[in-house]
Amino acid sequence: MASSSNPKSSAPSASAPSAQPAAVTGVQLMRGIGARPARGFWAEAWSQVVKKPTAVAAMAWLAVVAFFAFFAPVLASGHPLWMSWTDAAGVRQSGSPLWQNLRALDLILLALALAGTPYILFGERGRRMSRVWTVIGAGVVAIAILAIASFVQGRLEAAATEAARAAIRSASAETFVQPLVRRPSGGYIIAGAIAAVVTVVFSLLPVGRPGVRVPAVVLASLLATAALGARWTPPLERFDYTQREAAGAITATYTVVPWSPAQRYSELQRKPPLTVFGKATGLKPEAAPYGRVFLMGTDAFGSDVLSQVLHACRLSISIGVVSTCIALLIGVTMGAMMGYFGGWVDLLLYRVVEIFMAVPVLFLLIVAVAVLPDEFKTTYVIMGIIGCFTWTGMARFTRAEFLKLRHQDFVQAAQATGVPLRSVLFKHMLPNGVAPVLVDTSFAVAAAISIEAVLSYLGLGPVDSPSWGKLLSSAISQEGEFKPWLAIYPGAAIFLTVLSYNLIGEALRDAIDPKLKKARV
Repeated sequence: MASSSNPKSSAPSASAPSAQPAAVTGVQLMRGIGARPARGFWAEAWSQVVKKPTAVAAMAWLAVVAFFAFFAPVLASGHPLWMSWTDAAGVRQSGSPLWQNLRALDLILLALALAGTPYILFGERGRRMSRVWTVIGAGVVAIAILAIASFVQGRLEAAATEAARAAIRSASAETFVQPLVRRPSGGYIIAGAIAAVVTVVFSLLPVGRPGVRVPAVVLASLLATAALGARWTPPLERFDYTQREAAGAITATYTVVPWSPAQRYSELQRKPPLTVFGKATGLKPEAAPYGRVFLMGTDAFGSDVLSQVLHACRLSISIGVVSTCIALLIGVTMGAMMGYFGGWVDLLLYRVVEIFMAVPVLFLLIVAVAVLPDEFKTTYVIMGIIGCFTWTGMARFTRAEFLKLRHQDFVQAAQATGVPLRSVLFKHMLPNGVAPVLVDTSFAVAAAISIEAVLSYLGLGPVDSPSWGKLLSSAISQEGEFKPWLAIYPGAAIFLTVLSYNLIGEALRDAIDPKLKKARV
């Protein structure tokens, strides 16, 4: 043979990257030119979402908000990070008031962030999403224990107050609930009992692998018990570190933002940004604590605006995510039952959906806040009300998808093989019909944040948490004077957060749209 060509030299190198053409024809696709490796549905959708700069910017902003939601109590606090003083005996003492005054929720979230992040990032990449859900589940268990314990503590405080009043009237009145309220040992007892019950309930749920679920639930329960016992008594709301430091009684080192949201100075009402604390209060320069500046000014009560903006990130994230998760759980369950069974079940349950659709959520919240006792005017109650009355859209989306899927071959095969109804609904049908529901979920989170902002603007929001809407309401004084910094900073935070969720929802909707998917191919 005269041919001297080498087959190996004419074949393309396996290691050389093949350039993908910008556009291909159908004939070229049949020949394998421009063909891409097959990917899963959600992997393909995610790849389309991250191609949009607006969606990436929105996720970056929400990541910043989530960061401050976890770490704001450490980054913005009027309690010194480290303090030294001389006691009555003349002995030099030192400690961290900031650590001692962190709440139980702060300790739980810090532990989840510091321990959960390495657990998610380091390990087998293929099971990373499973680890994410494990950390989220542990957080749900710990916060559920905290919510129940907070309710029990409120009822015990009311009972202790009533017992104290009865003790004044009668010396024989029993006051056995007071130790449970005012001693740390009472916190460990109550939190441990609640944690035991919650651990049993969550361990029996048919979710995830038992080998991972049970240890995660146990660790979360132990974390919640330790945090509640250590922080059973409420932290200081009023403190005089600044005055003591100015008098030379203590030496203190503060964190990045040296102000707490509840730290008020009546002489510093509505001060503009970059106000220096010493000059505003008339202290001498040598007596004014170093670096104490109100970077975003103060509000109508003389509180720092920046610390409130940072602490309010937690309220907005929690209100939006938790209430939407409650709505998602109710809506998907109701929609799955309507779409799968049809007939009289669909007819009856859809009437329930229409009843809930007719309820105005904002007016319901206003009435609820007006009539509920003070111990019920908390963030948890507002989350529950929003979640229990905003699930109708998710139920209708799920119903429509299940009506299309219930006659598919894979559903009938699952029914023929005797698969339990729970598995048919939530393991076979739900993954194939959840895409429109998830798109609606992002819009629901934005709507929940807007509802909370409006409620706080009207002065009816949670009384135990700083809020962007509450800050926005103080922009105009009773005399009609407008302070722009009190409107710009919280207003921008509300706008960017709501816009970010909407942009992510639109990007996800475009990514899963079958018509746009065909156009991309």
